[in-house]
Amino acid sequence: MANTEMALKDAMNSIEGAIGVALVDYGSGMALGTLGGNQSIDLNVAAAANTDVVRAKLRAMEMLNLQDRIEDILITLGTQYHLIRLLTGRGGSGLFLYLVLDAKRANLAMARHQLKRIESDLEV
Repeated sequence: MANTEMALKDAMNSIEGAIGVALVDYGSGMALGTLGGNQSIDLNVAAAANTDVVRAKLRAMEMLNLQDRIEDILITLGTQYHLIRLLTGRGGSGLFLYLVLDAKRANLAMARHQLKRIESDLEV
């Protein structure tokens, strides 16, 4: 079992191309923890903004009567990938992991795999 700090460090150290990572409460839009980032990405601002992305997708699924769950939301930019993974286990309801990757250095399949592993170890 990993706490928030350990999980964020694990993401930054084990995921190739990681620029920054945050654990976010999408009820409030607040980051419960952040690590990394740079001049072009403020993880606290990104956490709040991406909360709207999660809420919009959940509303769309409800309107479409989709009886399923979101695993990941991927946003691809010219130079970055933004990966949102909704947490499902051990008190993670209402939370998501937000990962920013350098598109030139990242392997998306491996990043998704690692984020899923980190989620399974995370105890909130």
